[in-house]
Amino acid sequence: MTELELTGPEEQFLTFLKSSKYRQRIAQLSVVGTHSLIVDFEDLLTFDASLARLVIDKPDSTLDYANRALWAQLKIEDPEYADETARHKTGVRVRLRNLPDRIPLRVVGSEQIGRLSSIDGILVRATPVKPLLLKAVFKCRCDTKQPPIDQSGTVLIRPRECVSCKRRGPFEVVLEDSVFINSQEIRIQERPEDLPPGQLPRSMDVEIEEDLVDISRPGDRVTITGIVRVLPEFLPGKGGRLRTYNLYMDANHIEIMGKEPEEIQITPDEERLIQNMAKDPRILEKMMSSIAPSIYGHRDIKEAIMLLLFGGVPKSLPDGIQTRGDINVLLIGDPGTAKSQLLQYVARIAPRGLYTSGRGSSAAGLTAAVVREKTGGMVLEAGALVLSDRGVCSIDEIDKMRPEDRVSIHEAMEQQTVSVAKGGIVATLNARASILAASNPALGRYDPFRTVSENITLPVTILSRFDLIFVLKDTPESEEDSRTAEHILSLHRTGSAMREPPISPTLLKKYIAYGKRIRPILNEEAAKKFSDFYLHMRKQSGEAKDSPVAITPRQLESLVRLSEARARAALGSQVRVEDANAVIALMTRWLEQVGIDVSSGRVDIDVIMTGKPKTLRDRLQIVLSLIIDMDRKTGSTNLEEMYERLRTEFQIQRPEAEKLVRQLLTEGAVYEPRSGHVKKS
Repeated sequence: MTELELTGPEEQFLTFLKSSKYRQRIAQLSVVGTHSLIVDFEDLLTFDASLARLVIDKPDSTLDYANRALWAQLKIEDPEYADETARHKTGVRVRLRNLPDRIPLRVVGSEQIGRLSSIDGILVRATPVKPLLLKAVFKCRCDTKQPPIDQSGTVLIRPRECVSCKRRGPFEVVLEDSVFINSQEIRIQERPEDLPPGQLPRSMDVEIEEDLVDISRPGDRVTITGIVRVLPEFLPGKGGRLRTYNLYMDANHIEIMGKEPEEIQITPDEERLIQNMAKDPRILEKMMSSIAPSIYGHRDIKEAIMLLLFGGVPKSLPDGIQTRGDINVLLIGDPGTAKSQLLQYVARIAPRGLYTSGRGSSAAGLTAAVVREKTGGMVLEAGALVLSDRGVCSIDEIDKMRPEDRVSIHEAMEQQTVSVAKGGIVATLNARASILAASNPALGRYDPFRTVSENITLPVTILSRFDLIFVLKDTPESEEDSRTAEHILSLHRTGSAMREPPISPTLLKKYIAYGKRIRPILNEEAAKKFSDFYLHMRKQSGEAKDSPVAITPRQLESLVRLSEARARAALGSQVRVEDANAVIALMTRWLEQVGIDVSSGRVDIDVIMTGKPKTLRDRLQIVLSLIIDMDRKTGSTNLEEMYERLRTEFQIQRPEAEKLVRQLLTEGAVYEPRSGHVKKS
């Protein structure tokens, strides 16, 4: 006989719990007010490997021994609290964490049934908390109460017959004498990084009880330790039982992993390495070179992506208004300019990243869906933006989304929340994610003679919410094309980049997580620099009566966010003048690239904010005023006469005049009462 058989598992657990580490934890149970003791599986494995194996193989009976041993030790450490827990519905429980082998959700099968297992995943759905009947007291029609019956499984177990009148029912549950505990059902799904190429993510339902309910929410990455169980399947409609079963997990412990990117585990050695790296004056250049090293060029875009990964500092103002720190970037590019590869790389390198395509995304898939659960109730299921909370959501081909679906991301981009009011559920979920989006030009290639809003089929309400917008043009340049060809051919010849990135992806991910812990403060010199730039741009707008607006307060807020991100990238506690100058230069470049009125050649932020530059608005007003004037005299406006007056009085040639009239007709400002005539609506 082995020692385990001689002493029994309960005595073995009691000996294990008498160690100083767990005696201290047990003594603190009453202080914390919990009935659960967290046990590290490694400690149990070190104490007795055979006992640890028994917990894995036969968790139901072995954990009962552990719970009794825990109560016995609690009786020694704190007799009063032990008596109090004895009166509790479930008594005290041992919860195990840090199992050495985590089983991928995809491979959970019949081998794991009845065994203690540990699974990683993303929580995508959580039902409301419901009371679960643990011990039922019934009353017969003759008013006799029946002995309590322990409940298990999914169906209510009733008495066979009344102890008094021997009738077989009906029986009614006496709620006040029965024992209930809180229960909840959640669903976890495979993490994107664990998903094999070309495979659909798999999911599993998890039953949780008591102190585990509501400790996690949709979007959290969790590690769940529990017992794998099965439920029989029934034939829909006919009620016949099938030979197949559904797997689910009865949770013993839930650990929230990576709820915040800052919680990524960084060892003291890695921390020292990161701090030493930050002292390098070329650290920002090295970081930009390490972002998507297999993609040649695009320095400005890689700088913007670096700032997006670090993000600014979110702030809560005294009046309750929240200002976002997350940075949103839009890439508009010709085909073959590596937009999709950049987005996928960022989703992988971000401490918490997710990639999706606009073509295959709906409003519910991006935000949150209200779905019907098995019992008929409605529950929320988190979408991509909610799952990306505190991370980055890469949305490719955002222009291919249906307009009604695209509207759903407005709130997430500015307020950083997702509000749902469907099926009797009214909720607001956090979506504190940076959005990196890519779009193709409407006509196939970007036309420099058209405004950005004409080049892309995105509403200005979304365009105005991006902090930075970049255009990737595929223009032939012999010297640049030669270097690009050499880079691409080297990749295919050697299977790796021409030179290794200065910072490895793993270290870069930890550097970003470490940098996001820092909350840099805007110093006076940097604030003065931003103020001077803002006032200079606004003054340019006000010098002449017909000057366009070059910049708005929204761009000033973007500058602050970008500068805080740049300070974080250098692990700086303050935003310096150098940071301010760098982000001003970056913003000036994108304004000159995107925020230009193509007819006047001047910077006009209304190109992005309203979709109409000032010159276009002025000309539309001229046409509309002329229509009103001619309408007053003749009852309607003859188009031929109006085109002639526009040519002679305002030097607006006929092709442009026809285009302006078409735009007014499209917007509903005027209508055609009959052919060749228009009238103001």
